[in-house]
Amino acid sequence: MAEAAELRRWLESGANAVKRARERLDAINVFPVADSDTGTNIYLTLKEGNRAIDELPKNAPHKDVVAAFARGALLGARGNSGVIVSAYLNAFLTHVDSRGGLSAATAADIAAALDVAAKAAYSSVGTPVEGTILTVAKAAAVAAQGAVASGAAREGTIVSAVVGARTALAQTQAELGPAREAGVVDAGALGLVVIVRGALAALAGESVTLPEIEHYAPARLSDVHHAESEYRYCVNFIVLGEGLSTTAHVPALEGIGDSVLVVGDEATLKVHVHADDPDAARAIFEGVGSIEREDIADMREQIAEREARLRETRTGVLAVVSGAGMLRLFSELGAHVIDGGPTMNPSTNDLVKGIEDVGTDEVVVLPNSKNVHMAAEEAARLSDREVRVVPTVSQQGALAALVEHEPSAPAEDNAARLVDALSYIRIGGVAPAAKDDPEGRFVRGDTVGFEGDDVIAWGGTGSTLAATVSRLAGGAEIVTIIEGEMPPIALDDLDLDLPDDVELEVHRGGQPSWYWLIAAQ
Repeated sequence: MAEAAELRRWLESGANAVKRARERLDAINVFPVADSDTGTNIYLTLKEGNRAIDELPKNAPHKDVVAAFARGALLGARGNSGVIVSAYLNAFLTHVDSRGGLSAATAADIAAALDVAAKAAYSSVGTPVEGTILTVAKAAAVAAQGAVASGAAREGTIVSAVVGARTALAQTQAELGPAREAGVVDAGALGLVVIVRGALAALAGESVTLPEIEHYAPARLSDVHHAESEYRYCVNFIVLGEGLSTTAHVPALEGIGDSVLVVGDEATLKVHVHADDPDAARAIFEGVGSIEREDIADMREQIAEREARLRETRTGVLAVVSGAGMLRLFSELGAHVIDGGPTMNPSTNDLVKGIEDVGTDEVVVLPNSKNVHMAAEEAARLSDREVRVVPTVSQQGALAALVEHEPSAPAEDNAARLVDALSYIRIGGVAPAAKDDPEGRFVRGDTVGFEGDDVIAWGGTGSTLAATVSRLAGGAEIVTIIEGEMPPIALDDLDLDLPDDVELEVHRGGQPSWYWLIAAQ
């Protein structure tokens, strides 16, 4: 059952990674239609897969968890990207399950699973296009297979797969015309890299450092690909029946539209097509099976809404962070970042340059440390932009509040919104004591738990973390724990006693000094 529990955590981690990157993915979505929904579609697909898992008993075996996720993701798949991702993950997980599960998978097993998944992604598309999510899927598999052939161990194979996917992602801008014209990489490809990196990081463990994903600015509004799309509606539905075929109805669908995808099995098909007449798409399956979960989106309306939203982008965010994972977490929420290093102490000139690099007329700065606040205020004074400094004193608090940022609003309004959000967030952390306690409660090096600046727990590492989390979780809806660079105990090995109505999110921040940073809201 341990394998099934690990799989649950792995899939939840992947969904959370996409959730954090959703707006960034939507902002660069230009292919096959610039309808600004790729990130949302991938996230909702994963969310439906995880929802299906939640309906299983807690002790369900690994194979049942795989099957539930695959079916849930298939039934809930949204858009091109969601359908392809559901097929990709289904193939990957099924192959890994056949090899004994995630922990048992060898380097060769992982490489083979990535290859099977890439082939499933290609098979799901009637007319594959390079420079897209498909290219990244293939590159990850090829890189992993090359690593295995050269004798690499499991960790080395995982690193190679992520590097291969990341390299292919950067090349999609040159390979895909619409992406090149808009100055972006393919959104679906970036979405898959986010999933692959997050998933393989979980397999590799804390001892392996994987390359970060670069931040890509939103698509330029001029000359994007939607001008070439001749169809109005994005049509999705499920067909339930017996003896169904994923290929038999593709020619008829291609006769009424494009972007045709049909995936599934003999009992369930997921159908996706861009067409002007949704009724014509449904008619193709009359007498074949029952049509369920129909979802029709007007892509022209989506495009108009996207253009209006991007034109209104007014305020960007600059955050001072420490830790490779922290850089990724803030970037995935749309912030530009400055690496403050172990001491969180960038210069005023670094901050001024960072403000200029954000690229928006107005900027909100998150210093994330009391020591940085004065330099941030001075940088704001020296900059020719409209800048507001939000008095954030911790990375975990700023990260939790950042979801309230509204790019279309003025910096002044965003600063007020973030300050208000911070007032509802309790922060804490667990770290080794830097010096002996004057009251004799602990000595230097002992594990200590904090709420704000106050020491609230000390003693054994596990019990101190549990006590600190329990204290902060009181009355909260979400508790976020961010692992540091060298945590002495894996969170998976701890039994954190949280109320049933409290959602727990765990991220890898890689921050020095702190074993774990905690935010409750």
